[in-house]
Amino acid sequence: MTTIDLTLHPDRRARAVKRARERNIVIPTYAQMKDPARIPARVKEELKGIGLWDVHPRNLFRINWHNQPVASGGTFGGVNYLELPPSLTGVPARILVLVGKWFPTGAHKVGAAFSCLVPRLVTGQFDPTTQKAVWPSTGNYCRGGAYDSALLACESIAILPEGMSKERFEWLAKIAGETIKTPGSESNVKEIFDKCWELRQSGQDLMIFNQFDEFGNYLWHYEVTGHAMAEVLEQVMGPNDRYRGMASATGSAGTIASGDYLKQLFPDSKIVASEALQCPTLLENGFGAHRIEGIGDKHVPWIHNTKNTDMIVAIDDQAVVNISRLFNEENGRAVLAQKGVPESLISNLDLLGFSGISNVLSAIKAAKYWEMGPNDILLTVLTDSMELYRSRLYEMHQEFGEYTEKDAAADFARYLHGQSTGDLLELRYTDRRRVHNLKYFTWVEQQGKTYDEIQEMWHQPDYWTGVQKQADEIDELIVEFNREVGLL
Repeated sequence: MTTIDLTLHPDRRARAVKRARERNIVIPTYAQMKDPARIPARVKEELKGIGLWDVHPRNLFRINWHNQPVASGGTFGGVNYLELPPSLTGVPARILVLVGKWFPTGAHKVGAAFSCLVPRLVTGQFDPTTQKAVWPSTGNYCRGGAYDSALLACESIAILPEGMSKERFEWLAKIAGETIKTPGSESNVKEIFDKCWELRQSGQDLMIFNQFDEFGNYLWHYEVTGHAMAEVLEQVMGPNDRYRGMASATGSAGTIASGDYLKQLFPDSKIVASEALQCPTLLENGFGAHRIEGIGDKHVPWIHNTKNTDMIVAIDDQAVVNISRLFNEENGRAVLAQKGVPESLISNLDLLGFSGISNVLSAIKAAKYWEMGPNDILLTVLTDSMELYRSRLYEMHQEFGEYTEKDAAADFARYLHGQSTGDLLELRYTDRRRVHNLKYFTWVEQQGKTYDEIQEMWHQPDYWTGVQKQADEIDELIVEFNREVGLL
């Protein structure tokens, strides 16, 4: 059974404690990320004078879903979410979306990166005084990793494809110690892995935090995102409502782990995995390139619990980029108002970045397939916002010209209310096994995993629950680390 390695290395851990004391670093626990009421009052008072996106060590305590949605001075409230009405989605089901913009960096990946780095830091496996932290990514994860590294006072190397939006590179230039651009776009994950092998062999003192096989990524979303979703359900469910499931792009298979948590609370609920139609790896063992930034593919992430996945949907990237114009351009918003979408929601549609739009379309397809009604609830996540894609809107305006009301009406009818149940597969046991078996070609043949490991992942009954139970153990290590640092 696999678990996150928590072996202690006392000498390096002592150096990490000293570094944290010197740099005024206190580390939050999973319990505090789930429930900010547990955060010390002194920390909350400090946060009132700190901007949400400032590179300040106290912003580690803002790695949660409960931040007040303000750029500066906020503390904590309820989980940030929106409910999308049928006038927008075209389905009677209640579709709720958690909002990722109100994290430091403007994307929830900062949490996954934290959960990969901190267990290594508090055990002494990672030495921030000598080692560089390497963050391979198709977009937001390396931003989160560079940010966490800066807050935790260690050097970082961000790796991401050269085809990602310029906003990501401009931000990384200010935060990351080094940024490496690999060939291609978000579909070119192997090129990122190849660069990691090159760095391993370079002789540098570094540690690679690969989100695609780091169970810290899985654990953060299972524990923190899963609890945030459950909190939203507790708030919105009426006596006749039923939680039916969650949808998420597989990406690194972090976010979709929240579905594992919810399925334990609601055993009949479903987990919907989505990907780009132009690169249908899970759907039909396919390949290709697409424009839904940040959902890297052409492989199955090691940490994807395929045995617990109920459906695969593929989303046309043309739908995503066109809807981004519908949601953000003046004529698009005018058409939405004409269609009866509430103004209060229209003004917040810039909270949906490309992958968030894709997630919403995935939920719509699932709702149509399972014929969900007004008492059925589906959840998904807006991983980031249009803050990271403004340049894409400009590029589309330059290439295609003005976005007219006629264009907007066509996109609304075709890509929102016209979503079909095509390019979709409800998984049988053998389908789940097929997707799991695809891991072999990336992880065993290329990345050093073993045949026994991939077999254990499929056949061992407590494989995933072993990881899920580690949050409390890691919290104990964090509490002891903070005690030795002595700042609280």
